[in-house]
Amino acid sequence: MKFTYCLLSALLLFPTANLSAQDDGARGVYFYKNTYTPSELPRFEGSKAELPSPIWDENPEWVELYWKAWEIAFSNLQAPPPGSPLVANWIDEGLSPQIFQWDTHFMAMFGRYAHHVFPFIESHDNFYARQHEDGMICRVINEADGVDHHWGLGDNYARTINPPLFSWAEMEYFRFSGDTARLEQILLPIEKYVAWVEQHRRAEGTEHGLYWSNGQASGMDNTPRDMGRPSPNGDIHSSTSPMGWVDMSSQIKMCYDNLAEICRILGDKKKAKTYSKRAKALTKRINRYMWSDSTGLYHDVTPDGKQTPWITTATFWPILADIASPKQVSRMTEAIEDTTLFWRRLPLPSLAANQPYYDPRGRYWRGGVWAPTTYMTVKGLERRGHEALAESIARKNMEVVYEQYQSTGTIWELYSPDMNVPATNETGIHLVKPNFVGWTGLIPISMFIENIIGIRADGSTNRIVWRTNTTSRHGIENLRFGDVTTTLIREGNTITIESTAPYVLIVNGEKYSIDKGVSQVELTDK
Repeated sequence: MKFTYCLLSALLLFPTANLSAQDDGARGVYFYKNTYTPSELPRFEGSKAELPSPIWDENPEWVELYWKAWEIAFSNLQAPPPGSPLVANWIDEGLSPQIFQWDTHFMAMFGRYAHHVFPFIESHDNFYARQHEDGMICRVINEADGVDHHWGLGDNYARTINPPLFSWAEMEYFRFSGDTARLEQILLPIEKYVAWVEQHRRAEGTEHGLYWSNGQASGMDNTPRDMGRPSPNGDIHSSTSPMGWVDMSSQIKMCYDNLAEICRILGDKKKAKTYSKRAKALTKRINRYMWSDSTGLYHDVTPDGKQTPWITTATFWPILADIASPKQVSRMTEAIEDTTLFWRRLPLPSLAANQPYYDPRGRYWRGGVWAPTTYMTVKGLERRGHEALAESIARKNMEVVYEQYQSTGTIWELYSPDMNVPATNETGIHLVKPNFVGWTGLIPISMFIENIIGIRADGSTNRIVWRTNTTSRHGIENLRFGDVTTTLIREGNTITIESTAPYVLIVNGEKYSIDKGVSQVELTDK
């Protein structure tokens, strides 16, 4: 099967003629699944015992928040209604009767911890099944009929897509599950999607040749990054001017890296090499045009190659995308820890605190703190060796989310950077949704497990890496990754392990071979 997919997808390395984004044309022709097979939606009450159970005696209230996040997430599981062309059950963001691409990517990140209970990654299947023949996948689709849904100016070309993160979400799932068969199924749709982006989002006619977006298409709806750009009908968040956007350009680089890795896993070394070359070439262009030695950050660039002054969380995508050098990453950590920029009561505000239009109440993307961009930054810092800073950000976010859970009884879409409230506007009215799990589940689930407890499981390599730095009782029970179910509990300097199969455990750099059954590891760290 893998060779069939690789041969078909080889045709897509270079863009071809296609239909317009507005043409209904054929749908889902590149994806194997075209019908829905009914399956029962699991309930939280009946599934709780099968989920990973964190242990954190240092602050047991955070465990309570963890379970609340799962409770809300399970309440948002949906099935296609009768007559719908959707092909899979999905987790809904809890916002409206539409499915959002941007949200779905991040919900899959924490959903992988329950992949054996509900296949959260298959929420993407509805997007693949509604993919246009030209490769475009609309950023929002209606739940009832699978029709593309356009906000604002109707069927607006500028707002068609969301950040191109399908490949990141799929690879994160693969690294957890080791499910190679899924990679075979999703390679062709993602290649077609990236080919569409190359045709329609690359800033043609500019020296930089990077990738453009706008507020709504990027997911950063009311960001001031759009200000001053020519826009249809005066709608600043529908601009199509060929700027280079840091996040969009970095995300495409990630796409090429991920496609290269997928092709290597599936045995197509030649195509993997082609994608790697594209990623390297794009890295050079991003660093040439977007990096500023004076600010120590990355900036959007105008069509004529001039850097814009805006400083937003978009600047941190090059860390995750392995675009920034170690020296550049170190410079960027200075901005993260700068209280006049990003180190507020709650890091990381979507707009730096020294910028025009920054609102300490949040005001959506004019200062609001959002789980997806925070998670992206934390994962980048973690990947590039800044573990302590990643943990600090995770802890501060966990503290605030729990504070608000205590006072309001729920989890919110985003939070104020400077006040102990969900994000608001100048009238004090909440602009955000309660019971939002939704991507905010990244904080009490993913960041809690990965950056506070410090456990990262990899089913593709059959190993767990554990960064543990407290002797208080902590760990996790019933963690399922790859073909392994394991429990790890540290108390003092002793780790007690129970496992259904062998795997490799790396604790603070020391490697241990774990056998099936019960075993112990004695640590020598202080």
